[in-house]
Amino acid sequence: MRRHGIRTVINLRGHREACGSDALGREAAAELGLEHIDAPLESRGAPHKDRVLRLAGIFARMEEPALIHCKSGADRTGLAAGIWLMTRGRGVEEALDQLSLRFGHVAAARTGILDAFFRRYAAFVKRHGEKPFLDWVRDDYSEDALRAEFRSTPWADRLVDGVLRRE
Repeated sequence: MRRHGIRTVINLRGHREACGSDALGREAAAELGLEHIDAPLESRGAPHKDRVLRLAGIFARMEEPALIHCKSGADRTGLAAGIWLMTRGRGVEEALDQLSLRFGHVAAARTGILDAFFRRYAAFVKRHGEKPFLDWVRDDYSEDALRAEFRSTPWADRLVDGVLRRE
């Protein structure tokens, strides 16, 4: 907080009453006078339209800089960072860079549906022309279509779920 001037903490896991680290994080944020916001996202499912739009609203009104976290910082955090970039007019490739193996994200696993979310927007723009990202989410994005289209690979699922034990 002192080094980076953090003003807001966004917890992408959501409130977890039986989780000690969640309680400690909330307590630390309160002691430091930081705003603590729960904005749960999924790491293995098609991003929910309402949650993406809610997160974008949080980004629009929060005090910056913010610390965004989940459990491992690879999947939900990468998605949230990509959404933050997109809401600031940055490109899809830059958003996809947030979902990177260098951060521990495995695109071939079920977590790759998050990459597919951004790629679906890029494909829409290529077919129909420019449309603001949040307008696309609101008007054109279909969770059901993304779920039906996306396929992971079994070896990658075993790595992420069995070896890395991601949630």
